[in-house]
Amino acid sequence: MSSPRRVVVTGLGAITPIGIGLDAVRTSLRAEKSAVGMITHFDPSPFRTHIAAQISGFHAEDHLEAKRVKRLDRFGQLSVIAAKMALADAGIDMAREQREHVGVMMGTALAGVGYAEEQLGRYLVGGLRAVDATLALAVFGGASSCNIAIETGAQGPNSTNAMSCASGAIAIGEAFRQVRDGYADVMIGGGAEAPLAPLCFGAFALIRAMSTRNDDPTHASRPFDGARDGFVMGEGGAALILEERDRAIARGARIYAEIVGFGSTNDAHHMTAPLPGGSQAARAMQQALARADIAPTDVEYVNAHASATPLNDPTEVDAMRTVFGDHLDTVWVSGTKGYHGHALGASGAIEAVICMLSMQDGWIPPTVNLETADVACHVRHVPKGGIAQTPGVVMSNSFGFGGINASLVFRTPA
Repeated sequence: MSSPRRVVVTGLGAITPIGIGLDAVRTSLRAEKSAVGMITHFDPSPFRTHIAAQISGFHAEDHLEAKRVKRLDRFGQLSVIAAKMALADAGIDMAREQREHVGVMMGTALAGVGYAEEQLGRYLVGGLRAVDATLALAVFGGASSCNIAIETGAQGPNSTNAMSCASGAIAIGEAFRQVRDGYADVMIGGGAEAPLAPLCFGAFALIRAMSTRNDDPTHASRPFDGARDGFVMGEGGAALILEERDRAIARGARIYAEIVGFGSTNDAHHMTAPLPGGSQAARAMQQALARADIAPTDVEYVNAHASATPLNDPTEVDAMRTVFGDHLDTVWVSGTKGYHGHALGASGAIEAVICMLSMQDGWIPPTVNLETADVACHVRHVPKGGIAQTPGVVMSNSFGFGGINASLVFRTPA
């Protein structure tokens, strides 16, 4: 059996509330401003929460042919455009590729459910003839990776997982495995989410998981802060190009980082509450490090899941303490959802993009809105202004409803 192949990240694509494209994301990160505001996609007045992180200035027609735009709902558009951005950033021309060796792995929590909700409204008013004929092709999760394949011609391994808020990270991890084990030479891995519709939004409002800081939206998402009161829902799409290392070097590709580890576990405990103590979240991190053959003491930065919910943040800190011990006091930790909100299944992909920019630019972003850290969240928080440092080893965590835990490990290319 041949040895595992090395895998590098050569392209990034991002459509987020803090910017469309890498330059816009970089600028917003440095500005340390939250994208959270009052919801304009629909009337939120029936709910306790009236705020979200919405993408502004996004016009699918700027990126796709009008015919394709009409065949894709917002979820599909975010998926396809993020992937095309990543391929362009990687300098990969699919017309010249062996398409059977290029695959797609994506993640989403709710897929096209928001679009289905909109179409149900049309059905109730105008009957079946009022419904978009593409509905059946848009609502299922696999529409993400399949539409990317149709758009790009990628004929390799293809799947979209629906593992709640860990979906994007799991997709990247599975894409990594496909290249590492020789099933593909190039994989598009990422996540997309378009959940800002009344029923989708209201479902989370019902379980009181979201912040109600309606009078101060930009300070509502407060990872690790003692005054946090829940997550802020967001939307977005992000993708990474994962490529076999020797191939990437041979074609002169820019390499953001090498992806070296992936771990995933389940709490088997509760649909919304994390397992107290975070033992399974810790095990996901330990798996990722062990499979990367990297010691915990080598990790310099952790991009935490840090959803800003009362239970998640301290449980994640407990899990990190289990993994890193006293070394945690020397590891920089930040959570970026204060910037871009929580885009559910896309969050892990968005945060992976931010990790790549951090390694490329030599700057670690802070935790926006962290004013007074919860005593139960004692870590080495990245302060305002960020840290001018190129982290050699980075861990990115994503945890989701249903007890899903996922962890990715990247290191500077060598």
